[in-house]
Amino acid sequence: MERYDYVIAGAGAAGLSLVYHLIRAGLGDRRILLIDPSRKTANDRTWCFWEIGDNAFEPIVFRRWRRVAFYGERFSRALDLDPYCYKMVRGEDFYRFMDEALTSRPNIARCFGAVERVEDDADGAIVYVNGATYHGAWVFNSIPPQLDSGSANGDYHYLLQHFAGWVVVAPEPAFDPATATLMDFRIAQQGECRFCYVLPFDARRALVEFTVFSPRLLERDAYDQEIKAYLRDFLDVSRYEIEHVEFGVIPMTDAPFETFPGRRIVNIGTAGGCTKPSTGYTFLRIQQQAQRITHALKTTGRPRYTVSPLRRRFGLYDSVLLNILDKQRYPGHKVFTDLFARNPAARVLKFLDETTHPIEELGVLTSTHYLPFIAGTLDVTLGRLWRRLVGRLRQKTH
Repeated sequence: MERYDYVIAGAGAAGLSLVYHLIRAGLGDRRILLIDPSRKTANDRTWCFWEIGDNAFEPIVFRRWRRVAFYGERFSRALDLDPYCYKMVRGEDFYRFMDEALTSRPNIARCFGAVERVEDDADGAIVYVNGATYHGAWVFNSIPPQLDSGSANGDYHYLLQHFAGWVVVAPEPAFDPATATLMDFRIAQQGECRFCYVLPFDARRALVEFTVFSPRLLERDAYDQEIKAYLRDFLDVSRYEIEHVEFGVIPMTDAPFETFPGRRIVNIGTAGGCTKPSTGYTFLRIQQQAQRITHALKTTGRPRYTVSPLRRRFGLYDSVLLNILDKQRYPGHKVFTDLFARNPAARVLKFLDETTHPIEELGVLTSTHYLPFIAGTLDVTLGRLWRRLVGRLRQKTH
């Protein structure tokens, strides 16, 4: 059995980001193994995020926008994001960047195969891959568990953010390269939360996506029909070539993801709770987690890190919004329209970034219809108290 200092199960955004931060932190001389079903080279996804300043992957940011458009019920406006910038990283650029970073490091090995299971060992953890075993002093797992909403008995909220996107090329100028469309709720909602967004690369080329927040996926053709109709009816683009197609599903759930499931096993990425439940944004949260892990490894030799208990309030906010959407207490398009119509865009982004202070949060939370939020807060809070009570009673009976 081959032995490594760090074994990383899953070489997607989370796994590759972690190894890159290990290198930047001076830990790149450790014996590291990256495991994934196959080498990633295709432009299989894009990651978007907003931030102030730069990040570790700034050289491969494909496009940046300082202004976004928002279209909602009785409110449509171009919004200045200052001091934030909205950024896009393409999968193909990210994978190529990481391949180049790892090429000159013989101590970082790659293994291609399906991870069957991960379990603790006496002095580390073992990863089983296609019948072979690999030992790591620490194992970092980015493979999320299969979520089964039916087994939750209503304890948590389970929605999906599912989307399809086309990179289209118009024969003549059709897009404003300086302005991305963050959310366009003018499309029919069909009793769900639906919107389109547009990321223009230049005046003729843009990524146009149709997104839904709901418990179930649509028929595959339904996404294409929505994009066609949006291009025709709202962007006045009837002639175009489709350069690239993407499709994705992101979990939107407040079910707990265990970060430290074993003595020597650490879950990272979506598996470690890095996907924000109320928005689905993940990329920047992955970077933050990777930085915490590498800092802990460098200073203590162990990857365990702590997060302030005060930050749990943001988890409550996420749960309340999911409760409102799941129970259809208030239409999703109205929630987001209220937020952007009654707050500066930077304040909304700061709130979603979980960097606001309580006074700012109070202003954001009271800017939308309060009765659904009160009902959602009571439902979530009472549910949590009930689960704690039941848990303590079970402990006493055993």
